[in-house]
Amino acid sequence: MLSLLNLLLPALMPSWRFFKSVDPSPRVEWAMLANAASTPAQWHEFRPRPQHLAPWAMACRMLWNPRWNENLFLVSCAERLTLAPSGHSQQEILRRITAELERTLPPAARLPYLQFRLVFTDRAEDGQLVKAVTYLSDPFLIAGMAFA
Repeated sequence: MLSLLNLLLPALMPSWRFFKSVDPSPRVEWAMLANAASTPAQWHEFRPRPQHLAPWAMACRMLWNPRWNENLFLVSCAERLTLAPSGHSQQEILRRITAELERTLPPAARLPYLQFRLVFTDRAEDGQLVKAVTYLSDPFLIAGMAFA
């Protein structure tokens, strides 16, 4: 029984030493545009993390959290897009942003074009937060697009 527990324990509580390094992950930000040539007036973080979670919500998230799994997939797509841009990663990010906007924004607040960017946030030596944009997509026409 003890040997079984010794085999199971590392799977239940993995060591952080499993990773070679822990680097900041890119954040996805989006902006809607009136036309393809316009400049974004304001960028919005896609699915910002909550400032506070109640203990009950944390416990529930440990057992069931499909939205977080999808966020991890988006981080993976964003990392791939930063290292080696591909149409697949770009389309996966775009598809999730448009679906979220369809679900949360009223039709009157939507503009026909969508643009997203990938931002790394890091802390400088003086303690200030520094944002570095690593990828900026072309504007995509989403008006009339089937959101799925």
